[in-house]
Amino acid sequence: MVEAKPERHRTRTSIVEVAARLLRERGAQAVTTRAVAQAAGMQAPTIYRFFEDKDALLDAVAEHVFATYVAKKAVAEDGDPVADLRAGWRVHIDFGLANAALFGLLTDPARTGRSPAATAGLEVLRARVRRVAAAGRLRVAEQRAVELLHAAGTGTVLTLLALPPQERDPGLADAMYEAVTRSILTDPPPLPPGGPAAPAALRAAAAELPMLTAAERALLSEWLDREGGTPG
Repeated sequence: MVEAKPERHRTRTSIVEVAARLLRERGAQAVTTRAVAQAAGMQAPTIYRFFEDKDALLDAVAEHVFATYVAKKAVAEDGDPVADLRAGWRVHIDFGLANAALFGLLTDPARTGRSPAATAGLEVLRARVRRVAAAGRLRVAEQRAVELLHAAGTGTVLTLLALPPQERDPGLADAMYEAVTRSILTDPPPLPPGGPAAPAALRAAAAELPMLTAAERALLSEWLDREGGTPG
């Protein structure tokens, strides 16, 4: 008999949540098929109806925990791309420190392949870096920037996790971010003073922004002409 989809979804969710709790409370070694089944109140073979093996279960746990965490720590993607990049860095660091066992699994080179959660995290980072590049603030290739940020973020979390909480340097993550971004970001353009110079500076900069359409450039020019007192 085929299990009804709503019931199947509830069972799978229960398995993942129980496994996530065992991982958080007792570490990766505690997440065995037998332990998860016992804690979830089911027979061990039931687990294999949903997950091929322990790695598949751990991948599902990683996706669940990461999605739950990010939903609580949502980062806006419609503001300053450089500010968004920094906010995303902070989410990455905080997630790793709050989920030590899971972060260790996601970064364990002994595990074959990259988990879907780790892949999704890299795609989010790539998208943020692409927005920075589109704004003209990236001084290196996008892939190089992604690799530097990913390596620095992972290394920072692992370094902090290796220390007792009371011995961790609270400024390390910010210092590392500043060190990396100094090598990958250009300096922000100076803000022009008020008066006619400001519209003129913005008009010159607009011509170098490839993300603007011709219609958007025309509209921006109209606004700047009005602000600068240029007759239409």
